[in-house]
Parts: sequence; structure tokens; C-alpha cells
Amino acid sequence: MSEAIAMDDPFRDPAASQASPRIPARRRLVRALESFSIWIALFFVWMLAAEYLPLGDNPLIPSPALTFAALQESLPELWKGTISSFCILIPGFFLASAAGIAFGLAVGASVRLQRIFFPFARVAAPVPPTVYIPYAIAILPTFRLSAIFVVFIGAFWPVFHNTAAGAASLEQRYRDNAAILGLKGFEYHWRVALPATLPHVFSGMGVGLAFSFVLLTVAELFGANAGLGRFVQFYADYADYPRMVAGILYTGLITWLSMSLLEKARHRALFWLR
Repeated sequence: MSEAIAMDDPFRDPAASQASPRIPARRRLVRALESFSIWIALFFVWMLAAEYLPLGDNPLIPSPALTFAALQESLPELWKGTISSFCILIPGFFLASAAGIAFGLAVGASVRLQRIFFPFARVAAPVPPTVYIPYAIAILPTFRLSAIFVVFIGAFWPVFHNTAAGAASLEQRYRDNAAILGLKGFEYHWRVALPATLPHVFSGMGVGLAFSFVLLTVAELFGANAGLGRFVQFYADYADYPRMVAGILYTGLITWLSMSLLEKARHRALFWLR
């Protein structure tokens, strides 16, 4: 009975019905060491550099023990900085994703709109969003709004380009079937174009999220009084290098967790590609 149910399930994993061979413990250990080999090597390089490159009484390369002690002491301040940074990152990134997906689907599905917008996008997209930071700070009423604007600009173009490319490359047979079924406008984009374009959408969102963290940190160096970028800059100005390195490591961890969360969402949304 269970075999019949498995045979009728269209979403089942083809490999699930076969007994997967057990990986020996030694091979699992080797794979784990391979995954962390670069991190282990960098950690030892860090230890050697801290030991043999002191560079005076206030070393630019603090030891791992000193850095992790500073990290532990700074966790309350870093947590407040995380909240402040995410109050900028989340609105900017999600607005950019929504706008990039909407405009990307509209432009990618229309040859006329491609002729209108693609020449402009080829000129505007390569402009580094950091050049807008002083202008945005001067024009917009608050620093938070200007930083959200810069994050929005940086994340919008990767999402837009990937979504438009995916919608433009949609196979003609899908378009013909949608026309036969009478799917037009919003219904066509929602039921046909968006599901087919989701792999491209998530690729653009991944690039956009990485850019968002970079631009967020740069924006916070200009005028923020809180945030992860401001934390690193503040202690760098006062030559407190253990806290500065701790802030860099903490920011990298937050970035990795955010990227992993997006990848998990991608894995759940694109279940047919597993």
C-alpha cells in the first residue's frame, strides 16, 4: 500500500525509494575537514601573525583570545547595532526585491518594454550606489531614509536584471499555453512568468542581499550614530583593534546567517529543483 502511494506521488524524490548507501564515518570526517580547511588555515595564520607581527604596544593584529574576549564584552553593544542596521537593511532590501521582481517581470515579458528600459538599465546599473550617499544624506530628511535609499538602489538592479532575464527567456510554449487559457496581465505574470522565473529571482536576491550589506556598512560610516559599520569605524578611530576585529567577525557572522536564511527560503520555494 505504501509503495502504491509513493508511486502516485508526483513530488516524491526519485532517490527516496532506493536505499541510500551509508557514508563511512572516516569519509564524513574528511568531508567536514575539507569544508572547514580554509577557515582552519586562516585561523592558524591569524595566530602566527598575532604572535610574530606585534607592531608595537598596540598591535594591529590582536590575538584570537584577546579578540574573542572583546567580542564577548561587546555583545550588548553589537546587538543594539544589529537592530539599528536591520532597521535600514530590511526595508531597503525588501522594497528593492518587490520592485525588482515587479518591474523585471513586466519588462522581461514585453519586447517593447525591453527596447525602452534595457538601454537605460545598461547605463544606470553599473553606477556604484555609493556615489549617491552624500547626495542622499543632503536631500533626504533623515540619515535612515538616505541609507534605506542607497540600499534600495544597490539591491534593485541585481533583482531586476535577473528577473527580467528569466522572464525574457521563458519558453514560447508556455506563452502559447497561457494565451490559449486566456491568461493575461497580472494573472499571466502571477501564474506563469513568476513561477518559471523564481530561480533567476532568488539568484538576483542573493546578489542584492550581499550588496545590501556592503552598502549598509559604507552608509553607516558617513553619518550613523549606531549600527555595525559605525561600531567598527568608532573603535578603529580610537585604535581599539580587538573590538574592531570583533566587530568585523560579528558582521561577517550576521551576513552569513542572513545569506543562509535566504538560501533556505530558496530551497523551500524551489522544491521541484531538489
